[in-house]
Amino acid sequence: MKTPTLADNRAVSPDELEMQAWDWLRLLTSGDADAQDAQGFRNWVRSSPAHQAAYNEAKHRWDAFRQPAGALLRTNPEVAAFFQPRPQRARHPGRRAFLGALVGAAAVAGVAVVHPPLGLWPAPDEWEADYRTATGEQRTLALVDHVNVTLNTRTSVRRQLAGGQTVGLGLITGEAAIDLQGDGFPFAVIAGEGRSLAESGQFEVRYLDGKVCVTCIAGAVQLEHPAGSRTLRAGQQVIYNASSVSGAATIEPADVSAWRRGELVFNQARLADALEEINRYRPGRVLLMNASVRNKEVSGRFGIASLDLALLQLQHVFGLNARSLPGGLTVLS
Repeated sequence: MKTPTLADNRAVSPDELEMQAWDWLRLLTSGDADAQDAQGFRNWVRSSPAHQAAYNEAKHRWDAFRQPAGALLRTNPEVAAFFQPRPQRARHPGRRAFLGALVGAAAVAGVAVVHPPLGLWPAPDEWEADYRTATGEQRTLALVDHVNVTLNTRTSVRRQLAGGQTVGLGLITGEAAIDLQGDGFPFAVIAGEGRSLAESGQFEVRYLDGKVCVTCIAGAVQLEHPAGSRTLRAGQQVIYNASSVSGAATIEPADVSAWRRGELVFNQARLADALEEINRYRPGRVLLMNASVRNKEVSGRFGIASLDLALLQLQHVFGLNARSLPGGLTVLS
């Protein structure tokens, strides 16, 4: 297995340092490290204070998570089921592709995990992203003259190039809003098996857990998919997966785009789904262990900057008890 080297450390970003730190942590806890690897790690971690800090942070997060997660896995079938492997598309081999979550639950409870436990580090597909946002972060990209892209929390994208020019994005995971200003060449967002294409207007694409949601905010969007094509007008939304595409549904664009104004809007959403959405925006993770309230409906507006207050409100409304564990883990029962 290829390990990080000092040659990898030229002008690296904080995100890249975090990736390298998790890579070293995986190797050092795998049982496969030898003396040469140990010396390589010492050279890497001593090369700058930033390298040392990145590794300390990764190890702190893992150490804080390991013990409580192990207890939950042993005593709670629902939590253990969360860590079961999920199907993955074939991907190119390489050091980053093998980072994965084997550090995680395999060390905790002997469970083979493809997705990182509780989102502690990026999933393997995300390592080749051109742009990524962290938990709670939003970022605006001016890719070409007439295209602005806003990435929501925990989003990873790759640029799509033609003739050296950016003509679209590959959405690896997360959510992106596309603002097309004036006339220009068509701009595409590829997510899963589909491609959303527009020349002007605004649209948003959300790609989570194998499901893609495309919303036209203004103008028109053309969706191309092996199962069929759709033309969306302002206020319409379509959902697709690898094998099927829904019909166009009418939605309220302001609610779909509320995250760009710093809000989450729920209209009769399942409590379990609302908590999953909140988990995307705040550090750590909330696990709902009370099955009797999972399907209760939630409606309301919550400020992204004050989601801890939103959780307190939900606990009160549904009569839930909260238990905080190290590593940012909160269990509601």
